[in-house]
Amino acid sequence: MLEIRDLECGYGPVAALKGVSLDVGEGELVALIGANGAGKSTTLRAISGLVKPRAGTIRFAGADITGADPARILSLGIAHCPEGRRVFPYMSVADNLAMGAYLRRDPIRVREDYDRVYSDFPRLAERRHQAAGTLSGGEQQMLAIGRALMSRPKLVMFDEPSLGLAPTIVEQTLGIIRAIRDGGATVLLVEQNAFAALELCDHAYLIETGRVVRRGGGPELIADPHVRAAYLGG
Repeated sequence: MLEIRDLECGYGPVAALKGVSLDVGEGELVALIGANGAGKSTTLRAISGLVKPRAGTIRFAGADITGADPARILSLGIAHCPEGRRVFPYMSVADNLAMGAYLRRDPIRVREDYDRVYSDFPRLAERRHQAAGTLSGGEQQMLAIGRALMSRPKLVMFDEPSLGLAPTIVEQTLGIIRAIRDGGATVLLVEQNAFAALELCDHAYLIETGRVVRRGGGPELIADPHVRAAYLGG
């Protein structure tokens, strides 16, 4: 579904990605792991059109989307659930969800998706008229996920979904991401908890200083001595 080849991106003179290549198959959950600043978030931002590549190609479902406008990328079926949740704090829960569906022209199915999100996240249903900025961190993460799902994406990208959450909420959030994959969507996951990500994924890539240095199945990378020493506590 997603093919990235020799991707290079940067911020001013700083090179963030130095020839990253990766593949995400339809229906897979693929994880990107690595230290802060390694280039994981930049990879997601390049896919969603927020960062323009300096070189390389990004193809989605056969279409070249390298450097495409974010609205076009969203319309093709890619949703990005960003780091830090990035909800609209002064808008209600319901209005935040509406923003996730702003490109859609099928109001009946949009209404169905509202109901589905509220069914999956009962806390959001209880707070549908509440300002998003007054929600707890876990509730805001639920809202960010729900907002992403309102576009009916084929590929959902999650950037550090467990960051800053209590352990019980982390477990719930990762369970939701697993359920999204099991429901038929393809998932690309950036996650600080490397062990949880590797347990959850079908395949994973380790990015260090802007380059892919390891790739393989979750169990394979969990057993890798370098990964264990650097990211899994030995």
